[in-house]
Amino acid sequence: MNTALRLQRKLRRGEARVTVVDVDSYMTYQPFLPEAAAGNVEPRHMVVPLRRVLKKCVILNGWVVGVDPVARTVDLHPQRGPARLLEYDFLVLAPGSISRTLPIPGLAECGIGFKSLEEAIHLRNHVLAQLDLAESTTDRSVRTKALTFVFVGAGFAGVEALAELEDMARDACRYYRTVEPDDMRWLLVEATDRILPEVGPEMGRWTMEQLCGRGIDVRINTRLNSAKEGHIVLDDGTEFEADTLVWTAGVKPNPLVRASGFPLDDRGRVRATAELNVEGFGNVFTAGDCAAVPDLTRPGETCAPNAQNAVRQARTLADNLVATLRGGKRVPYRHAYAGSVASLGLHQGVAQIYGHKVHGLPAWVMHRTYHLSRLPTLNKKVRIMVDWTLAIPFRREIVSLGALRHPRQEFELAARADLQ
Repeated sequence: MNTALRLQRKLRRGEARVTVVDVDSYMTYQPFLPEAAAGNVEPRHMVVPLRRVLKKCVILNGWVVGVDPVARTVDLHPQRGPARLLEYDFLVLAPGSISRTLPIPGLAECGIGFKSLEEAIHLRNHVLAQLDLAESTTDRSVRTKALTFVFVGAGFAGVEALAELEDMARDACRYYRTVEPDDMRWLLVEATDRILPEVGPEMGRWTMEQLCGRGIDVRINTRLNSAKEGHIVLDDGTEFEADTLVWTAGVKPNPLVRASGFPLDDRGRVRATAELNVEGFGNVFTAGDCAAVPDLTRPGETCAPNAQNAVRQARTLADNLVATLRGGKRVPYRHAYAGSVASLGLHQGVAQIYGHKVHGLPAWVMHRTYHLSRLPTLNKKVRIMVDWTLAIPFRREIVSLGALRHPRQEFELAARADLQ
């Protein structure tokens, strides 16, 4: 979307036609997923409708299942109807990433991802539904299972999602007569020896201390062995029942990348030049999580797959594409790592910015300020600000809209009853 926005501004009238293809007709600002899951922001305020902001572009929705770089075509499958081939002169390949899973028994049936807005809202409804169940059941084992929440993966996604949802659930307990914060069990499982590696060892240790101080069970050097029917088995010998298993153990390139026929690195990403061309293909550009872009500030390494790089790569990519179109000179992408910020719930955060370590309220303010500045369009910035402002005098909503998972279920039952 950011590449298309810049092309839209820089291309002359009639110079080119830009077509944007995606499954959804909106772009999700993923750093706000934890806040949406916790009810701090309205979900619709963190998505940008493509047709509203890309007025000079053609927007098509569907799944791209293949790319033919020789014929210069893209195989598009709309959500309904026949497939179609799209011809191109220049291609920007940026399908991003998907959750990286492992062959763990029960994971596919019980696990919940945390990469899309739909998953974030489902997880919020699910957690609140577990509190409703715990309040309503008389079965002690059902209650214990409902109030046990497991998060696997202690990177940004896992730590922020757990911290925000635990904060929300703790706050929601005030409205339940028989559910106390101490009745809930929150576990963070990490296979390596530290959490939040992006903010450095010192801030990672501080974060672990904060989470443990809130009663969260943090298990490092620990792996999930099985999750069949909600029976959690860890490799340290621990076994217990849990109705909630959130998987945030990393990402991998979108499967389209492997199906495209372009050269890949050992992690399955498209090999790119510093000018953001796919190696060997001067008319194909790439960026973001799916691209192995050389990091010119750290010779021999590639750019980290994060939003910090992706947004900046988008600008360079668009400029290089326009330069190629006009016979100009391309420029290499270069960006020195600025640091990282993470939220740990309301008024708590951790950050490492240009080598400076910050935690607590100042880091939380930095987290919100930085991501608000990066959120596309003034419209969305204002709406998020209003959400945050209204949260000062009013408590957040704790309604579980569980029926959203099966919105036609009640109608179908009524219709079937009339047929009997």
